[in-house]
Amino acid sequence: MRGNLPNREPEMQAWWDRTDVYGQVAKKRAGQPKFILHDGPPYANGDIHIGHALNKVLKDFIVRYKSLQGFDAPYVPGWDTHGLPIEQAVTSKKKVNRKKMDPVEFRKICEDYALSFVEKQKAQFKRLGVRGDWDHPYITLKPEYEASQIRVFGEMAKRGYVYRSYRCIYWSPSSESALADAEIEYQDKRSPSIYVAFDVKDGKGKLPEDASVIIWTTTPWTLPANLGIALGAEFTYVLVTTGEGRKFLLAEDLAEDVLKLIGVEEYTKEETFRGKELEGVLCQHPFYDRESPIILGDHVTLDAGTGCVHTAPGHGVDDFELAKKYGLGVISPVDEKGKLTKEAPGFEGLFYDDANKVVTEKLTESGHLLKLVFITHQYPHDWRTKKPVIFRATEQWFASIDGFRKEMLDAIQHVKWTPSWGETRLGNMVEDRNDWCISRQRVWGVPLPIFYCESCNHPHITDESIDKVADLFSQEGSSVWFARDAKELLPEGTQCSECGNHSFRKETDIMDVWFDSGSSHAAVLETRKDSSWPADLYLEGSDQYRGWFNSSLSTSVSTKGTAPYREVLSHGFTLDGEGKKMSKSLGNVIDPLKVMKNYGADILRLWVSSTDYQADVRVSEDILKQIAEAYRKIRNTLRFLLGNLADFAPVEYAVQVADLDEIDRYALIKLQRLIEKVTTGYENYDFHTVYYQIHHFCTVFLSQFYLDVLKDRLYTLPAADAKRRSSQTVMLEMLKTLVVLVNPIIPHTTEEVWKFVPGTKDESIQLADFPQMKVAVLDRELEEKWDRLTELRDTVLKALEEARAAKVIGNSLGAAVELYPSESNFELLHSIQDNLTELFIVSQVSLFQGAKPESEGVVKGEGLDVKVNPASGEKCQRCWMISPTVGTDETYPELCDRCADTVSKHYADVE
Repeated sequence: MRGNLPNREPEMQAWWDRTDVYGQVAKKRAGQPKFILHDGPPYANGDIHIGHALNKVLKDFIVRYKSLQGFDAPYVPGWDTHGLPIEQAVTSKKKVNRKKMDPVEFRKICEDYALSFVEKQKAQFKRLGVRGDWDHPYITLKPEYEASQIRVFGEMAKRGYVYRSYRCIYWSPSSESALADAEIEYQDKRSPSIYVAFDVKDGKGKLPEDASVIIWTTTPWTLPANLGIALGAEFTYVLVTTGEGRKFLLAEDLAEDVLKLIGVEEYTKEETFRGKELEGVLCQHPFYDRESPIILGDHVTLDAGTGCVHTAPGHGVDDFELAKKYGLGVISPVDEKGKLTKEAPGFEGLFYDDANKVVTEKLTESGHLLKLVFITHQYPHDWRTKKPVIFRATEQWFASIDGFRKEMLDAIQHVKWTPSWGETRLGNMVEDRNDWCISRQRVWGVPLPIFYCESCNHPHITDESIDKVADLFSQEGSSVWFARDAKELLPEGTQCSECGNHSFRKETDIMDVWFDSGSSHAAVLETRKDSSWPADLYLEGSDQYRGWFNSSLSTSVSTKGTAPYREVLSHGFTLDGEGKKMSKSLGNVIDPLKVMKNYGADILRLWVSSTDYQADVRVSEDILKQIAEAYRKIRNTLRFLLGNLADFAPVEYAVQVADLDEIDRYALIKLQRLIEKVTTGYENYDFHTVYYQIHHFCTVFLSQFYLDVLKDRLYTLPAADAKRRSSQTVMLEMLKTLVVLVNPIIPHTTEEVWKFVPGTKDESIQLADFPQMKVAVLDRELEEKWDRLTELRDTVLKALEEARAAKVIGNSLGAAVELYPSESNFELLHSIQDNLTELFIVSQVSLFQGAKPESEGVVKGEGLDVKVNPASGEKCQRCWMISPTVGTDETYPELCDRCADTVSKHYADVE
């Protein structure tokens, strides 16, 4: 039984919208302390997946809980809407060619496409039951957002953190753009592994000119860009002569393995050198008329290869820096599409990966290829296109991480991290991070607000130019950059600070999309009246340590000197039931939209609460079925409480705590313990504890004990009986408390229950206050007494079960129980002797003091022996208990004396 959630939930959500529950909550909490969970924007491209559901539901748990606790906790959802995937989608689905289309027109198509998915995802997130300001989300393509982003960039530039440089960076031929470290992921790649001989041209009196230096590379296509060979200054290198008379130089520690690999069976060691002794030796490029000098580099290792590193400054970061030191220059003969240019004669027009084969053939022809094998290794890929990237020397704009690295590391230490290892993880990333390449060679994004003097090419970025561009963007959006010329975008009278010229051109690159989302703290938290800066919490997947957590920290520390968040909470990834990554090809994908259609959103939300989400989490059809069963038990508990309160008017019938029956006082105490545990769980974002405690309380304490024991008094005693009213008083408190405790997790179900809760209450449960533990209710002595009684009850229940299995009785009401307790337990049981049949749900109980039972059929427990016999008498048709008094009342011969008395009084009252 799932309460017809797939149909009822949309009705409930429509009611929330009609009554503006979000607005009502905001109004009620206005003026209270704020709690701001800042939404990391999902990308507006495609339907939501199970990872989205996990993320959004976790956020909703927190926001709903904080609101119930009295905080002003708005939730402003956001979307990331610029970037390559939308460009690619538009190009393929709309069949447009961005390079032949007017940029403004192309950008409008991209905008419409992005906004269509904003609307689609918005509906899907709302279907999850996520409460938020859905009518006023933040969207990175909106003019006001883009204007804020421009101002963040301007502040970083003003502080000297933005610069342009010709450097070797990650380049994605599939995206035709530069990439930052955060956009790189590593996957297996099969690559050629070649050993190449570079002949010595001028040995500088150290090496003979009939020798060759052996280099190793997995990127043969970079050999046309070779400008040197790097050695380790302190490594030992050996010159060997092979049996065939060839002379090779390589690192001594690697010589044996390398020579064996290239087929050299016999060789003689001629001489050894320190690397630094060979600096300046000139080798000949294997197929170009170009010298390749030996240079010294700290990046050289003896982990693999030959210890002699092929150096192509245009295609390696270390190579680039080393070439700068030695003044070698740079050759980068690969264009934006990954094709070799005329700077690589003989290979022009070849895609770099295809050039590998042609280069090795060329080396074979010239006799310089010593060995070719293939290896599979981890290689950087574009995390959007999933295609390999290359290193390519180009001129790009960078943010100088070195300029504020120390401040970022200090800021990290002042943030609370959950899990705690998040601090170390992000700290290590910041410590090792290169300067941030922020320029992208695309069209769909926020333009870099930079102008160049047409006379001297000096970049122009001033407070005045930033203000003018930001103001224009806030009014017309960033497409104005592409629609107008530079003169219209600059303040009147602008002149070059270097040469005084008044003519400028615009930068054509856009900003890295991580700069877009990384500016959200400024664009949202600082500008919206319902927010405040910094955020109390950022909550995203663990991949965002290299992404949004990192970029947000960078833009915030560089402009404000501190982090944009007080606390960061991360979650793992979703896997299938066997712990495997989900993929359509494996057929193991769990679609949240289908889950909601089949089960309902509350089942999906309950699954989220049941997970240890800080690690990777599993979900499958079998797991969801188990969660649906857990939901059924919780729902049935709430139904039972509601059903037995139908005749209870709190104002008229509520019993004071001091006058409650002992078992009801005990249940009230246990309810306070539950409030304490659940509150701690929510405060620690430990929703698994919340789920477990509530589920256990409903299924074990209530269903198997308290409510089970109460059934007799609820069903058989007169409506106004003191015991019945006592229990109803506590049951109402149970109901009101439980529905609010579990409301953040299953809001649809609890809203439905709330409508039927007796007494005066808020229109929506979302306007209620979170239960607070009532210390005055606690009674340690009473709690310990009944804790012990429940332990003794377990022994009795065990005896009843064994008697049922032995067919001594049918159900427990067919039993007469003999109790033989220890002295201390006798006093305990004797204190509630009149309630023992109710406690054990049997028809008759005999309590013996100091006696020993017959050994046959006795169940022994700690301090209590139990013997079960069939009860004597007939079955009462009203209470179902076995009693000798059945048949003694002439008016009601089928009832026991207790029920006959109750019924007769009822009819007397009616008359």
